[in-house]
Amino acid sequence: MGDIEVKKEEQPTTPSNSSSSDDDEEAPDDTMDKVRRFFANTLHLGGSSDAKEEVKVEKVIPDLSFDGFAEHWRVHGFRKIVTMVGAGISTSAGIPDFRSPGSGLYSNLKKYELPHPTAIFDLDYFEKNPAPFFALAKELYPGSFIPTPAHYFIRLLNDKGLLQRHYTQNIDTLDRLTGLPEDKIIEAHGSFHTNHCIKCRKEYDMDWMKAEIFADRLPKCQKCQGVVKPDIVFFGENLPKRFYSSPEEDFQDCDLLIIMGTSLEVQPFASLVWRPGPRCIRLLINRDAVGQASCVLFMDPNTRSLLFDKPNNTRDVAFGATVMLA
Repeated sequence: MGDIEVKKEEQPTTPSNSSSSDDDEEAPDDTMDKVRRFFANTLHLGGSSDAKEEVKVEKVIPDLSFDGFAEHWRVHGFRKIVTMVGAGISTSAGIPDFRSPGSGLYSNLKKYELPHPTAIFDLDYFEKNPAPFFALAKELYPGSFIPTPAHYFIRLLNDKGLLQRHYTQNIDTLDRLTGLPEDKIIEAHGSFHTNHCIKCRKEYDMDWMKAEIFADRLPKCQKCQGVVKPDIVFFGENLPKRFYSSPEEDFQDCDLLIIMGTSLEVQPFASLVWRPGPRCIRLLINRDAVGQASCVLFMDPNTRSLLFDKPNNTRDVAFGATVMLA
């Protein structure tokens, strides 16, 4: 959004006011008054009677508290649910998330002597020095952890015939361990489930990769001796094709989007919150409040950001998140 320049319009000179400069200075500036009222109403600021006017919005459900949402689910139910999850649903299994200060993965990579924390998932760096990644992979490798209640909740949604699709940023494959069908899972950032040589693209299965990693061997292609890399999406790589082909169908009639354990900072995954139609309820279950509109975006009535803490919220519900009011 560019800078908005508000220019004071020149007042026409008339016989009644041409000789009174004091009156000109005290005349109300309609343009500036409208701007002040806009900010007062939009940001719900105090100090103005306009800011205290009730904001009338058409809500998808009458009560957008979590209790109100739960009552709506109990009485009316949902038919087509999409889930979006990140590392936060796996932390109770012992797997660190990425960004938590002190405990997150990026805060604990000093022993690998990386040029910067994100280099561990940088394709160019991996091609030059793959050893740090495989040392980390041994610590995080699937099979060392068990699914959490959040993972089994998603499996339960599927068992009840409610789950349209499960989108995950996680590479830990814990969703698969619950028995959730593979066709229901879209691993936006890939996983350890399959592996390919970075040179000839020969495929290797998960058991082969696990044996190489736990033997402290650098996984080398048996065909060309290139390094074999798990199909985890590194910086510089494209996301899986299904991530781009599935949302149109998945969100078409989605009536509930559940977002859990994610910072919503990584694109294009975070943009999935924009995909549901305006009548789809978006439920955030998270430690922190995320995905909220900035002041600039919030000025746009068509913003697709989460509005659970804003007066013009029509469908967003938050549970567990520390809501930061604008």
